[in-house]
Amino acid sequence: MTVMSVPRFERFFRAAAGLDVDKNDLKRYSDFVNDKLYDLLLIAEATAKANTRDVILPWDLPITKGLQESIHRFRALDQEIELKPILDQLTAHPALDRMPDADTEARYPEIIGGLSLALAQTFKIVYPDLKNPQTQHWESVGRLFDLLL
Repeated sequence: MTVMSVPRFERFFRAAAGLDVDKNDLKRYSDFVNDKLYDLLLIAEATAKANTRDVILPWDLPITKGLQESIHRFRALDQEIELKPILDQLTAHPALDRMPDADTEARYPEIIGGLSLALAQTFKIVYPDLKNPQTQHWESVGRLFDLLL
């Protein structure tokens, strides 16, 4: 992640949930979104394999109703913050047996945006008075996502 992107991420978390993040949080955030994208792709890979396809297609991704709604809210919020171009560069491409097609890969930034919005809002649901997430907050919210995704 480039240093120039730090202010945009700070603005995003402030706009999404009134949270103040710092560089340590951004490293945790990057790890979180890469881990969750990989989790989604593992299930998508299994779906593609079950359908005897060599590629992962967009509809193989297990996008829940809640995540889809977060993606829609992210799109609206991103129009003012313009985070999507940075998210294009953020994700590491995980090694899989089945590779995603170009349409699937093109969805990554918005999926990550939806995950990001859901993450920020989860902090506020679990810790309503939280202003600056600490390690224990990241760990507990991360465990919630591990249970659900």
